[in-house]
Amino acid sequence: MNDEILINVTPQETRVAIMQQGIVQQLHIERDSHLGIVSNVYVGRVKRVLPGMQSAFIDIGLERSAFLHVADIWENRNNSDAAKPIEKMLYEGQSLLVQVIKDSIGSKGARLSTQISIAGRLLVFMPQESHIGVSQRIENEVERELLRTKLQQLLPDNSSGGYIIRTMAETATDKELLADMEYLNKLWIKLQELAKTSTAPFLLYQELNISLCVLRDFVNEGTTRILVDSRETYQRMAAFAQDFISSAMSRLEHYVGERSLFELYGVEEEIERALSRRVNLKSGGYIIIDQTEALTTVDVNTGGFVGSRNFDDTIFKTNLDAAQVIARQLRLRNLGGIIICDFIDMNNQGHRDAVLEEFKKSLANDHTRITVNGFSALGLVEMTRKRTRESLAHILCESCHTCNGRGEVKTAQTICYEIVREIMREARQFNAREYRILASQLVIDLFLDEESQSLAQLSDLIGKPVSLQVENLYSQEQYDIILM
Repeated sequence: MNDEILINVTPQETRVAIMQQGIVQQLHIERDSHLGIVSNVYVGRVKRVLPGMQSAFIDIGLERSAFLHVADIWENRNNSDAAKPIEKMLYEGQSLLVQVIKDSIGSKGARLSTQISIAGRLLVFMPQESHIGVSQRIENEVERELLRTKLQQLLPDNSSGGYIIRTMAETATDKELLADMEYLNKLWIKLQELAKTSTAPFLLYQELNISLCVLRDFVNEGTTRILVDSRETYQRMAAFAQDFISSAMSRLEHYVGERSLFELYGVEEEIERALSRRVNLKSGGYIIIDQTEALTTVDVNTGGFVGSRNFDDTIFKTNLDAAQVIARQLRLRNLGGIIICDFIDMNNQGHRDAVLEEFKKSLANDHTRITVNGFSALGLVEMTRKRTRESLAHILCESCHTCNGRGEVKTAQTICYEIVREIMREARQFNAREYRILASQLVIDLFLDEESQSLAQLSDLIGKPVSLQVENLYSQEQYDIILM
């Protein structure tokens, strides 16, 4: 695999692009004004317990209180047979050690868990557990058991806590595993000591910034280069790699070219395309992606693709193409939650199975947990993708001030008729000498042309003159009526 990682740094934000064969597969953006807090550990204070919802609001020092559900309390997760209600475990004002498992998204606060886990390069340390788990991405059962046995033998006799073996550990030496284990244990002891002397709310542990997370989480055997366009960030990454990931040192480079790194590799154009509703397919078809509060919908269309054989093959080819593109767009846009994919209807069961298999194969490259159901009775593929942070669109965009997020604006003719109705209401209440309409150029032009008769009838009806004035700064839906 010919993978490259590009890191573009400015004083306000850091952007990361994961490339495969020269094509952008993932985008990650971290802004100083809105740093992600997933994996941060806090001493929180219980602000409010809600027995009816079996949840609690926890103050961790942020503008918005975080949310803790009874299912995310470690004692209950390990004693499901004797699970206690939340009001029996928490009380207002109580100090509590918590970890963020999901960033605040939209109007929802961050989600918390009392089960602490600290990620290293090769291992994830879980101080409250006692078992050794293996990453689900390592699928070979024999290899999973060998890794589990290997780590078990390396554990000191007085060891406490459990571990999850990460994918990176597949080729790790005993020395590297021991070093990671020692680092995580020292960090946990330090956090415990700090927690004893801290007053809630207090940040105990902050997850690595995105440039260092790249080294820890994304660099693998297939990574050929890591290009960084900031000398300071390069030096910080080099120091981190020297201590923890020496194998990455030879692949880490400081980019000093005159052209922007993202522009040179076409990432800027890819970001623009990732913000568009429409994505064109190589076959000539296209998909439409709509993100809503509750779910994301993806609609596949043949567009201008007419095929060369028959209609069924045309649909099959378009759907196969779409399956690959949809999987990539979900990663690029970081779309999560419930996702509904409306592939073009296929009568051939073999075609349906092949498209679903291709879709699952393309999704296998995703690091995020995904569940895919088969085609429903309505011909839709329903899936979920774990949502831990805001989507690309929510990071880079906001609702349009003209349409207020509708995605559409009222026609000029609709606005003309609204104005007519408004003047009629005003005329019943006030005895003005004249009514002046202030509106956009398009609305005024319509009143002077196609709707000139409507304006004349209005003037006759209210018995007062109506004048027009163009306001170039007004949007199409914006208008004012001045009583003279």
